[in-house]
Order: sequence, then structure tokens, then C-alpha cells
Amino acid sequence: MASSLMASSSAIFGTKKELGIASSFSPSTRAYSRRKHSLNRVLAVMAPAQSPRSPSATGSVKHAMTMTEKIFARASEKSHLEPGENVWVNVDVLMTHDVCGPGTIGIFKKEFGQNAKVWDREKLVVIPDHYIFTSDERANRNVDILREFCLEQNIKYFYDIKDLGNFKANPDYKGVCHVALAQEGHCRPGEVLLGTDSHTCNAGAFGQFATGIGNTDAGFVLGTGKLLLKVPPTLRFVLDGEMPDYLLAKDLILQIIGEITVAGATYKSMEFVGSVVQGLTMEERMTLCNMVVEAGGKNGVVPADETTFKYLEGKTSKEFEPVYSDDNARFIQEYRINVSKLEPLVAKPHSPDNRATARECKDVKIDRVYIGSCTGGKTEDFLAAAKVFLASGKKVKVPTFLVPATQKVWMDIYGLPVPGSGGKTCSQIFEEAGCDIPASPSCGACLGGPRDTYARMNEPQICVSTTNRNFPGRMGHKEGQIYLASPYTAAASALTGYVTDPRDFLK
Repeated sequence: MASSLMASSSAIFGTKKELGIASSFSPSTRAYSRRKHSLNRVLAVMAPAQSPRSPSATGSVKHAMTMTEKIFARASEKSHLEPGENVWVNVDVLMTHDVCGPGTIGIFKKEFGQNAKVWDREKLVVIPDHYIFTSDERANRNVDILREFCLEQNIKYFYDIKDLGNFKANPDYKGVCHVALAQEGHCRPGEVLLGTDSHTCNAGAFGQFATGIGNTDAGFVLGTGKLLLKVPPTLRFVLDGEMPDYLLAKDLILQIIGEITVAGATYKSMEFVGSVVQGLTMEERMTLCNMVVEAGGKNGVVPADETTFKYLEGKTSKEFEPVYSDDNARFIQEYRINVSKLEPLVAKPHSPDNRATARECKDVKIDRVYIGSCTGGKTEDFLAAAKVFLASGKKVKVPTFLVPATQKVWMDIYGLPVPGSGGKTCSQIFEEAGCDIPASPSCGACLGGPRDTYARMNEPQICVSTTNRNFPGRMGHKEGQIYLASPYTAAASALTGYVTDPRDFLK
């Protein structure tokens, strides 16, 4: 690993406190709005791996825990836990979808019996979303398997789709699982949410432990409601400064992943705090937590606050109890980031940590733009893109595909007025800009899918995308090139046909 940072990083990243006791966080969710932090130069992009010291055997320090440790302790009915301990955790919610659901069901029936019942029919959430709008018979069969199982088990939360020709004819169908989980009230502070999808970490935005698991583990949870998990150590990211109006949470997480690498948080919890995090909306916090897995993270988490509670109003009737890191909780590393000095970023092919500024890639000619996915297909993502198109008053120069994450997002695109537009909706602005008509809500081409998947890259093209991964073949063609970017940068790039800094339009 190189021993020095890219030129601008010394002004962005402050001191990393390694293996110490961090005492600057208060359970008060307003603590950071009153604090300013001095910044010092970081000496390395990523600190060498070190084992955390055991806490003192005397005094109250041994009882201090991080948010994730507290959630594990409550879920395992323990009074105190430390990183590295293996505990049986009671699961509050298990989510599965059409790609992994059939395998999970098969394992459950094999291990627990053909006539076995799930541990709790109200704690399983089944969401078809990946390979939906396709003529592929095997993909269609996956949804049939989910339907048969949910009818057999009388599952309360199965968001079914039967009419593939008109998604609006399916009132139960939602769309992308991670966004639907939030919109339907399945994400609650202090709980444990597991899902058969790596981006389940998205739900950590609600102050809960959320992570992806495999089909075998999920099959075990179906039968028992429990899973053996190792308590992860925690990396802490303190984001302060003033958030520039040309940045979005996607830029923040790309900066972090570029800094610590795709292996920098392997089996670690990533806790996000600071005045900037407090100022983010719930959808932006979801973007932040969504991509922790691209850094190898076990989970990402944001302390619940009034923004969280307001979002949850009317979405859930279940009681929940938020937890917060203790003042003297131990973090194996702490990163302090001055967000005010950041620029719009992209992740160049073929890795999410291949970070560069949008300006550095201004000569990269592109073939298409894709706005969608659990990471970049939420209502606020489309509002952000519309803002850029509105400011430019121009038409896009490359095909621009729009894939809303859920039915609700689709309705927002057609119903919500864009601020400063004189009452125009996103759909009107997109049409004026020459974008494709917003597609049926699903995961779409984010992970390729069957060849007839809408907007799939079937040719070796160059794409700017608001999705989360840019590995070879991720969106279809194995020779395709994907530049990960924020909705601002994606929209700006669509207008020029090159990777473009959104500041060229947001003035």
C-alpha cells in the first residue's frame, strides 16, 4: 500500500485514532452540531492491520460498547460483548428475494422437513425485485417458487407480482428490496435485520444492525429465528464541515472506499457520525450505508435521531429502542473527514475503490448513463438528476436510462414537483431533456440479469451509473466499463457525453 495520499486527501482526512478509546461521542444525537474538529494530516491511506487491545480490567471502561456491540448484546441476551465473540443472535427481520429465495427455501425444507413451518410468519419479508421484467423462464419460475412457499406458510409480508406487462396492476409489488424495506416500515432502530443480499447493509441507516447472509444461513434462520454471528470491531467515520451543494452521499462513500480500499473494512462495522451525517436525509443515509459492503464492511450504521423517527412515523406500529455508542466505546480506527473540501467523485473501472475526481475524467467519452438501483434509484436521487437537467436547459447527448427503485419512487417521479421548477415533475423534466421513459421499478440492469433486462449492457460500452459495483460484467457485457457516480454527476455526464463534474451546471 502506498504511504502517501492523493494530493487533496491531506486536507480532507484528519487524524486516525487507532485502537484507542474514543470519547467524543455522546448518546445525544445533537452533540455533533455544536462541535468543531481540528484536522491533521493522515500519514497513510490505510493503516496496517493490528489486533485491538483488550480493554482495562478495572473501572467502567470494560462495559462500554459501540452501537453494533449493544445491538448484538441485546439480541443475544448478554449484558456485555466484545469484538471477536461468537454469539447466537435473535433475528428481528429476515428478508429474501427472487434470486436467493428459492435456494433458501430448498435448504430450509431439506434440513427442517418438507412440512416444517418458518419460525415466525410475520418476521419474514419476501420481495421479488431482481429478475422480474423478463421472458426468461427460469427467472419467472423463481418468483413462482416464492409465491408457492409464501402461500403455504401464510407469510404476511410477500410483495407479489403476477402481471409483468403492467407493474401498476400489482398493488402488492414494491420493487428493490432494500428501498422497499425502508418504505414499508421493516427497518427499525436497535433491531437485527438479515437479508440474502449483500446490500442489506442499507438498513443500517436506521440505527440497526443489518447485513447480508448466504442461503444456508438464511435457511437456518427460517427454521430457528437465530444465527451464530461474530461481533465485529468498529471503524468510526466522523464527517464534519459544510456539505457543498454539489455533493451527495454517493460522493462521501466513494471518498471513504477510495481511502480505505475495498478490503479496508473487512468484517468490520462502519459507524458514521458528525454534523454532516446528522444533516443527511434518510435516503442519503441509506446511500452511505448501502455501499459499506464495497469496502468489505460487515455492516454500516448511523445513530438514530429525529430525522429517523420522523421518517418512521406512520410506517411502523412496532415499538423500538435506539442504542448509541458509549462515550468511551472503543473503535479500532477513527477517520475525521472535512467534507467541505471534497469534490464530486467517480469510481473508475473496474473497482469501487478506483477513485478519481470527475474533473480528472473529463476526457472520458461515454456511451450511456444509468440512474437507478438501491444505491441511486430513490426519489431524492431522481430529484437530484432533475435538478441538473433543469439547470442546464439542454438535452442529453447519450441514452439515459431511468429505473425507479420502487412503485412509490415511480409515482414520485410523476407526481412530486421539483423545487425551483415552477411545478414541473421529474418526469416532465426528464422528457424535456430527452431521457428514456422511466422504466418499471426493479433492480434492472444493476447486476446484468437476463439478456432482455431493460438497459442491460449487451455491448462493450462505457457507462456512468448511480449503481454500486463496476466489476467486469456487472451490468452485462464483460468488456463494458462502468464509472460509478452520484446522480448529479450522472446527469451532468448525460448532458455532455463525457464524464462531467456537476459544478459545470450547478452554479
